Amino acid sequence: MSGKHSSRYVKDNDVRYGLKVAHQYVWMDGQEGQKGIRFNEMRSKTKVIQKDIPAGSLDFPEWSFDGSSTGQAEGRFSDCILKPVFTCPDPIRGNPHVFVLCEVLNPDGTPHETNTRRLMENILSQDVLDEETLFGFEQEYTMFNKAGKVYGWPEGGFPHPQGPFYCGVGLEAVYGRPLVEAHLDACIKAGLKISGINAEVMPGQWEFQIGPAGPLEVGDHVMIARWLLHRLGEDFGITVTFEPKPMEGDWNGAGAHTNYSTKSMRKDGGIKAIEAAIEKLSKRHNEHIQQYGLGNERRLTGKHETANINTFKSGVADRGASIRIPLPVSLAGKGYLEDRRPAANVDPYVVARMLIETTLKY
Repeated sequence: MSGKHSSRYVKDNDVRYGLKVAHQYVWMDGQEGQKGIRFNEMRSKTKVIQKDIPAGSLDFPEWSFDGSSTGQAEGRFSDCILKPVFTCPDPIRGNPHVFVLCEVLNPDGTPHETNTRRLMENILSQDVLDEETLFGFEQEYTMFNKAGKVYGWPEGGFPHPQGPFYCGVGLEAVYGRPLVEAHLDACIKAGLKISGINAEVMPGQWEFQIGPAGPLEVGDHVMIARWLLHRLGEDFGITVTFEPKPMEGDWNGAGAHTNYSTKSMRKDGGIKAIEAAIEKLSKRHNEHIQQYGLGNERRLTGKHETANINTFKSGVADRGASIRIPLPVSLAGKGYLEDRRPAANVDPYVVARMLIETTLKY
């Protein structure tokens, strides 16, 4: 599809249905990476409300869904509660419609076991808040066509070996740009903290970045951005997957490199705080790996810009490290670190929580 055609999905059309407004309630079923390449954890349904509630407000009513149909409850007692936690403009339906991101609660009001956002929220004690933690989330993903082949790859064969595709331009260098541009446009119109996009090393693979953002904010914005990517993919005939190693062989996997900083790291002399954080991270490497995405062992092999999953390694400007200190940070003596271990299918709330726990709670 052409870029011109895709633009109709994100224009501000200010369509109203009489006095009714359609709001998209979005939640996660907690099964990312468990359903194969074709399916994801995002769920949603539309609630029509007979009044305008502005984006940014949390005055949207709670709702419920059939948890037995999402793997989140048993049929004999299947209602799960949707509690709004973040809202933003809906760039697909346009103004005044709103996305309503929800956390999932049990019928008694307690957090559902898939509610990783609440676990993140629970560790935000005053000492953590004082450090003003910031995150930048680099979400890699791979496109597949309806036949289950990587989008743009030749039928019955493979494209040129890796090399010409990273940040490339041109018909033979990049595949799927119309979806990527439509997604960027949608994220901007939704008010998400999207900070960039680029074609990745493997053809048919792309990345978008969210941040800098706080620990809850980064997860909220990543999840809405993921939903938008899947939803727009419907219109382009493209399935998007966060599978960490979608193609075996001499092809890069897909990760979610996470940039992390505290106030102590960002001030003059902050390199000492960065080094202290890395030392703490080295001691809990296995705990992080266990929570950093399903199938990550096929990606973290020590090849294709990764460190081996069983080895913790840090270094300046080293893309083969577990934790990388970017060269500008090393030269400035302050800034942030990059955790290169998370897989593309990782839960962003989990990554943020574990980085905070390990560096500020231990």
